[in-house]
This record gives sequence, C-alpha cells and structure tokens, in this order.
Amino acid sequence: MAEGDGFISVDYEVFGKVQGVFFRKHTQAEGKKLGVVGWVQNTEHGTVKGQLQGPTDKVRELQEWLRKTGSPRSQIIRAEFHNEKKIGALEFRNFSIVK
Repeated sequence: MAEGDGFISVDYEVFGKVQGVFFRKHTQAEGKKLGVVGWVQNTEHGTVKGQLQGPTDKVRELQEWLRKTGSPRSQIIRAEFHNEKKIGALEFRNFSIVK
C-alpha cells in the first residue's frame, strides 16, 4: 500500500470534548482498521489534530468517523479538514499517536 495512485492526504482538527476521552487511541484504532496512515495529537487549546493518508475512499470513511462518531465518551462539535491533496506514495508507515 506504500505506492500507487488514488492516495490522498488531508490535515484535520476536531473540536468539542475530545481530550481525556481516549479520542486519540480510538482514532488510531479506526485508522488502522481502515488501512489509513497518519498521526493524531492533542493541542494546547483542547482540540485534537493530525493528518490522514490513504486510499480516497478509506480517508473519506475516517473523515466521517471524525465528524460524527469519535470515541464513545467524546462530544464532537465539529471537524475541520484542510490541505487536501493527491499523493503518489504514503509518507507514513502506520497511524501514530503524537504525545
């Protein structure tokens, strides 16, 4: 899955009650389940941000999950996505939690 066309990369930030509710752990698990790579981290202003990369359809699924589902105890207000672009190869090997 490291090469080929049909991959996209997109940055994201999720707002709401998304810290202290295992949001990063669940985002990582959902990404791995879908075969999406990237990273997730808490921000100092109470949001969670990161980057997603993978096949377009799988990234779209994870975007929808970030918008509406999240971790069981999270309360998502909104998710914003920026800098979407097509990429020829994945820049990450897995989905990591950045501390």
